[in-house]
Amino acid sequence: MIHTRQLRRTFKSRRGPVEAVAGVDLDVLGGQTFGFLGPNGAGKTTTLRMLSTLMPPTSGQATVAGFDLRREPGRVRERIGYVSQEGSSYEDVTGRRELVIQGRLYGMGRAEAQRRAAELLESLELVDCADRKTKTYSGGQKRRLDVGIGLMHLPDLLFLDEPTTGLDPQSRARMWDEVRRLRESGTTVFLTTHYLEEADALCDRIAIIDHGKIVAEGTPDELKRQVAGDVVLVGTDGPTERAHDILKGQDFIRELTEEDGALRLYVDRGETAMPQIIRLLDGAGVTLATLSLHRPSLDDVFFRKTGRSLRETAA
Repeated sequence: MIHTRQLRRTFKSRRGPVEAVAGVDLDVLGGQTFGFLGPNGAGKTTTLRMLSTLMPPTSGQATVAGFDLRREPGRVRERIGYVSQEGSSYEDVTGRRELVIQGRLYGMGRAEAQRRAAELLESLELVDCADRKTKTYSGGQKRRLDVGIGLMHLPDLLFLDEPTTGLDPQSRARMWDEVRRLRESGTTVFLTTHYLEEADALCDRIAIIDHGKIVAEGTPDELKRQVAGDVVLVGTDGPTERAHDILKGQDFIRELTEEDGALRLYVDRGETAMPQIIRLLDGAGVTLATLSLHRPSLDDVFFRKTGRSLRETAA
């Protein structure tokens, strides 16, 4: 459904050229939910805007939904839907009218557009507010309407740019359910996000992008398996230098790094490593402030690839 090779986008600035996307290679199969994960400013939205024909690439090649991105942008647009971060509804028009207008723009007859709009309003749980102006909608209702606008013409591929940013937990859960329904119906979804849990829960495959480059790609499980063993986070009262010196070189610790005033330890078995850590630090008179154990996450993958926490950079 998507095939790119060395896709690049460079912007001009007063300080010289800025390479926002630095040679991205992607392969997205039909029927997948593909996650594009990375912090703000990593190049996610720029890549998506190129793939959806809203921004021309500086260089590189791409086919989207079976058509060449550069030579056949009109054919690409016929086959895709696009939901931006900002939303696309007009506040003085009803939700139903928005959907009908979108259908008509894609060549649907009036009756066909009205029938399709009614289907989407039902599936997106918007029937109760369908005939109200969209300026009266809640954030979750507006976001679901945005998805409906993107789906109105039955696209093969739907681009969702940060679809749950700013939503409350209930609205986010509803949006997750809708993405799952899209996948079940056979729609290919290309989803950008900086939420680790969202990518883990929804995506068949994930590409992690940082500074315009893909640093890792695979299924969520494949990526997490790259970080073997368990992760122990150690926080101390005061500087961590003494704890670092005590723990460094211990046989049961495979790797030790420092992040935001805490130590991150990669160990084979966390349940046996934690008592040893406590004994070593207690015996040296180092006071523990925090000690936590967790299985490898996508944040650990990002940390191993970039030396930074995705949670911190996204925030």
